[in-house]
Amino acid sequence: MSLFAEWWNGGSGKGKTFKPRVGHKPGTRTLRLHVHAEHTLGSGNLRVAVGLPDGEELNEWLACKTVDLFNEVALVYGMVSDFCTGHSCPKMTAGANYEYKWADGRRYKSPTDVTAPQYVTLLMNWVQEQLDDEAIFPTAPSAPFPSNFRDVVGNIFRRLFRVYAHIYFCHYERVVELTFEAHLNSCFKHLMYFVLEFALVRDEELKPLQPLIDKMLAEDDAKWGPRAAPPDQ
Repeated sequence: MSLFAEWWNGGSGKGKTFKPRVGHKPGTRTLRLHVHAEHTLGSGNLRVAVGLPDGEELNEWLACKTVDLFNEVALVYGMVSDFCTGHSCPKMTAGANYEYKWADGRRYKSPTDVTAPQYVTLLMNWVQEQLDDEAIFPTAPSAPFPSNFRDVVGNIFRRLFRVYAHIYFCHYERVVELTFEAHLNSCFKHLMYFVLEFALVRDEELKPLQPLIDKMLAEDDAKWGPRAAPPDQ
């Protein structure tokens, strides 16, 4: 059972907590990058924090940040999971215009209607299976990344974005009640800037939250100056 499933099956109510997956193990290639990322996050400028560090290999950075941002999404969803039920959220939606069905090519071979909590559970387990697969996310120093690694990462973030879209459209009032909105906004901005920096998700997929993205970009432009164009990857 994955760590997300352990948390998910741990009962309901305020005592429910999330135990993040075992992340960057000692001696792995991404541990040093994770430590670097933690330091740069302290600068407050997330646009700088998500950029590829000088002299580092792109796929290793993508792998490191995928683990970190996956854990952030799981923790954020954990804050609203008591209110996201099959009754309150019978479908995975982001407002009236966007509905997400689940497909994984195995148990769900074609897009299938599931409740929002089912969707998130399936998504988190699907991501973690990939993170734990050494053929996809290698940790041994000499092991190569797959040739389609960037596409794999992009597909993961395409779906992780949907969790934020659902939270903002369907649970934002609860987030405000919990005084959690500042942390939600910070975590979403972290994911958003990483996605934009490496063009991991098509603009069409970001449309549900485009007004919020535009607002955050404008606020940060006013604070930090215009965002530099991302480098060619």
